[in-house]
Amino acid sequence: MTTTPQRLFINGEWTEPADGHYEVVDPATEETVGLAPEASRTQVYEAAAAARDAFGPWSRTRPEERAAILDRAAELMQRDFLANAALAQAESGATTGTARGMQVAVGAARFRRYAKGALEPVEEAIPPQINEAGPMGRAGIFGALAVRQPVGVVTCITSYNNPWANPAGKIAPALAMGNTVVVKPAPQDPLSVYRMAEALAEAGVPAGVVNVVSGSAAEVGEAAVDSPDVDMVSFTGSTSVGQRIAEVCGRSMKRQLMELGGKGAAVVLDDADLDSAVAGIGTTFSFYSGQICTAPTRVLVQRGVHDALIEKLTAYAGYLTVGDPKAKGTVVGPVISAAHRDRIESYVELGRKEGARVVTGGERPNPTGRGFYVAPTLLADCTNDMRVVREEIFGPVVVVVPFDDEEEGIALANDSDYGLIDYVWSGDVARAFRVARRLRAGGVGVNTIGRNMEAPFGGFKRSGVGRDVGSYALHAYSELQAIVWPG
Repeated sequence: MTTTPQRLFINGEWTEPADGHYEVVDPATEETVGLAPEASRTQVYEAAAAARDAFGPWSRTRPEERAAILDRAAELMQRDFLANAALAQAESGATTGTARGMQVAVGAARFRRYAKGALEPVEEAIPPQINEAGPMGRAGIFGALAVRQPVGVVTCITSYNNPWANPAGKIAPALAMGNTVVVKPAPQDPLSVYRMAEALAEAGVPAGVVNVVSGSAAEVGEAAVDSPDVDMVSFTGSTSVGQRIAEVCGRSMKRQLMELGGKGAAVVLDDADLDSAVAGIGTTFSFYSGQICTAPTRVLVQRGVHDALIEKLTAYAGYLTVGDPKAKGTVVGPVISAAHRDRIESYVELGRKEGARVVTGGERPNPTGRGFYVAPTLLADCTNDMRVVREEIFGPVVVVVPFDDEEEGIALANDSDYGLIDYVWSGDVARAFRVARRLRAGGVGVNTIGRNMEAPFGGFKRSGVGRDVGSYALHAYSELQAIVWPG
């Protein structure tokens, strides 16, 4: 799709990679999309050093100037909308609607959001405090300000499931707050992030403020984390990788924002609208082919409606067209790689061995003979101690566990290492909210999988550290400074 090998973006220059290139593969066709650059550890360090040099001037720019650049970048992303969406689709295997509406469009929208965010107040007045005379000085009235300051150099390590919205959700708020960034894209689909860097460069972002370094080797990400010039790491990905990053960050007290794995519980109570529940749960099959940490993959259903829900979910899965993501009507495209397809299939086989019943799916669809496809799969007769129930599969696989009463449903939902987003379906809103408040998760959807994009996003337990989205992202990429004076 792209004939010219991609170069790294370091200190405002397009730079030849020291370690050559590697192929980016289209998950739907297994053909080469383009050649991505393989950065060396030295080049990653150079990118971080460039970001360090650029931090002082950029952090002192007027918020209006930062806002104008972010706005202009969004316009340029939108100008090349169809080409950007075609590249995102080729890299990630997303359907056309997803590549356009959920990847590129959301990416551009996030730059526009944080152009406004750059203008949000960074100072908050603290009520005056009356201090009596003592060892700390004379009596007086002391005023105070809480001031948000940029953290410094932020390494942004992005996920493969959305090569536009995920990087934009890190880069845009970080820049809006006056930070500089080193972006390390997911190795499977990095070319879209370079298109984002092109838009930012054309929009006038100063040299060194944005740097993009990629590679298929683990040492590229490691260097982006352990560079002494990096002050903060923002990571979206698996819990296991997040834990290793956190260990490195801990050595030098680097700040962290971690959006990690999930095993979202969908608690379906016996008074729920089952069609609504099925439409929500069914997005695990269709949305990014289940490669999304917020998916309601772990269905906990009250016994009175258990069989009806299984029947409706089975029918829903049967309606979904699996195949070429470019074809009109396709709902379920491929997963990101052959290795990941094999991993998902091994989990389905594990479920069988553990005693789960494969209600639908479980066999490899073969719409074209090529591509990394997984059929929407429903596992019933599950118990909460099964690995398929406890571990994140990250594919179009839903597991169903029955429960008897509300207390048991809540206990099962909370019996998990994860706590990103859970869901509750009930016809009684008061009951649903009562259950929601007791779930140990960073977010809870009540009768919906929809999200408010100004609400804080992040996880409890092993699902992450910190919160972003909306103004919370601006807070995540800032430090709080207290300024105190006598009145």
